[in-house]
Amino acid sequence: MSVARVTELSCTSSQSFEDAIRQGMERATKTLRGVRGAWVKEERVNVGRDGALEFQANILVTFVLED
Repeated sequence: MSVARVTELSCTSSQSFEDAIRQGMERATKTLRGVRGAWVKEERVNVGRDGALEFQANILVTFVLED
C-alpha cells in the first residue's frame, strides 16, 4: 500500500502558463521525492503598472510518501 500527499504551489512566469507550470514542476522535483504528477487548479494573468504580463498557475502536486 502507498500513501500520497498533495501540496499546492503557486508558479509564475513572464513567458506563458506552460512555462510557469514547467518551472513549478522542476522546482517541486528538486525538493519533493516521489512526485507522481500534478493538476492545474487555477490560471490567471497579473498586469503590472507598466502593462507587463505575469502568468500565474496554481498547481496541485502529488507525491508518494516514503515508508
